[in-house]
Amino acid sequence: MTDILRTLSVASSGMQAQAERLRHTSENIANADTPGYRRKTIPFREMVDGGGVEAGRLSLSQAELPRVYDPDHPMADETGHYDGSSVDLVIEIADAREAQRSYEANLRMFDQARKMTDGLLELLRR
Repeated sequence: MTDILRTLSVASSGMQAQAERLRHTSENIANADTPGYRRKTIPFREMVDGGGVEAGRLSLSQAELPRVYDPDHPMADETGHYDGSSVDLVIEIADAREAQRSYEANLRMFDQARKMTDGLLELLRR
């Protein structure tokens, strides 16, 4: 029974980590056109007890921000340039799909472990 509960715990931690990743990806997409915005990324790390994963510390992209030429923009300097965003929508959409698929895989694993637990409890009742 403890293996099934451990499976539930691992799947749950995976869903929580992917939900956190998807939240930051959504923020990146929402701020793709915000001047000076740096892309947020979040690594995963194994939990201390080895029972799943957790979201690590949030980090901001250190890539150089692209210079955008738009002399009419309120943030433009005397040369007509301002710092753009480090968000690439293609990468963010790919990350969002990967997070969604990983979340769904963890959800299926969680559901399967729950069904096994229900079956085991049904056998014990007989």
